[in-house]
Amino acid sequence: MSIFEPDEGMLVVLPSLSLPQDELRRITGALCYEERLLFLLLTLREPKVEVVYLTSMPVNDAVVDYYLSFLDDPDEARTRLQMISLDDPDTHPLSEALLRRPDVIERVRAALGNRRKTREDGGAWMVPFVVSEYEERLAELFSLPVYGPATALAHLGSKSGGRAIGDEAGVPTVRGFGDLRSLTEVEHTARAMSPTTKLMVKLNNSYSGLGNAIVTKDDRPLVSCPTSFSASDENWTTFAEKIAERGAVIEEFIEDRPLRSPSALARITPGGGYDVVATHEQVLGGPNGDVYQGCSFPARREYRAELGAYTERIAGVLAERGVVGLFGVDFFAVKTDGGYRTLLCEINLRIGGTTHPLGAAILTTGASYDPGTGTLMRDGRPKYYVATDNCASPTLKGRTPRGGRQAGPRRGSRLRPREPHRERAAPAGCGHGVRQAGLHQHRRLRRGGRRATPKNPAHAATNRVGRSRRARSRARC
Repeated sequence: MSIFEPDEGMLVVLPSLSLPQDELRRITGALCYEERLLFLLLTLREPKVEVVYLTSMPVNDAVVDYYLSFLDDPDEARTRLQMISLDDPDTHPLSEALLRRPDVIERVRAALGNRRKTREDGGAWMVPFVVSEYEERLAELFSLPVYGPATALAHLGSKSGGRAIGDEAGVPTVRGFGDLRSLTEVEHTARAMSPTTKLMVKLNNSYSGLGNAIVTKDDRPLVSCPTSFSASDENWTTFAEKIAERGAVIEEFIEDRPLRSPSALARITPGGGYDVVATHEQVLGGPNGDVYQGCSFPARREYRAELGAYTERIAGVLAERGVVGLFGVDFFAVKTDGGYRTLLCEINLRIGGTTHPLGAAILTTGASYDPGTGTLMRDGRPKYYVATDNCASPTLKGRTPRGGRQAGPRRGSRLRPREPHRERAAPAGCGHGVRQAGLHQHRRLRRGGRRATPKNPAHAATNRVGRSRRARSRARC
């Protein structure tokens, strides 16, 4: 089973943000995370594929049209697409809200029922952003298999669980300790890690780096030591409450420079098969330099093969435990005299920030991952891309996707009509996009030394499938 290249069947896409809501509220335009999985509309290139896509609020028609414009027959593809919105702007998870909406549940059931009556090819399955008890209840209501790990296995993707899996797989990890359940335990462990003076405390279940704290240890109690929280409104009082609720790990803070933050993406099939599908260089920002903002494909050549080998080991252990679906593995790459030393950072048992760029690149180019070179290949030619998950501009605030066309291109650029045989930009960097306006802006990158004009300057993520040379982004906001 591959959500990147299904030949037939129905995908019920449920991009619910079933994550810690206190952290989610810190992200401006967080609701736009639900549009990350819009790359799955590109699976409609196969005539036997249907898609039901659920959202809290309606997705602008211009955004849907943009994705479908990459297909040979957008109008026909639209007949196999159902965009279903709850028209509910509240911040609670989409899956939780859906359980309170029997009218929408019946619409999804009707779509599934119509398929069963009229088609015999393929099955149907649910593709969630992350699996929680809400997704599992909905899967039971719809009688659908879930492309993701059961909630009973969620602990394997926590910060503590990731360290344990890494140890079992024989993958080097950052020096530290997990399964800490109180501030007192964190304090005692910090003292035991002498002579290390700079430490990172990470909440077990957090994302985008928002559950991290960097502490410079001295002789005082930990709460009195200089501390930098990734979330600007965090303090030791609120952080201690979350440690007690979720658990935490404490690790040595790596101060070596240069320090890189690559990641890998892997998948496990329901039958227990597994493979690595990509490696990336992560672009990080925020006050501590640990908040995900984008990525480039592939990871650096110096450690690309090692990332793949370590991730394959981890996938093997997770497959034995019964995990299914896509998952990401974050690493540190530390420069040494002999090259780079790669250390496991964490495991994320969910669709992450590198999934949608990869999916869009595969579906728009027809390329496939070559584990030998660690690149995407099509007809013997490699493909590269850069994607941003955090593009923002005051000039785009309040604009609609179509209205944003006036803000995008520089003077002298022009929009190109659809050209079916031209290699085109992939619509991949759609995290929270232009966060003030809730848009996605996809831009072409430089190719072969010639500036390319944007397909749609109202879409705000940087992504370009390159040729033989590494593509580089040309910022325009």
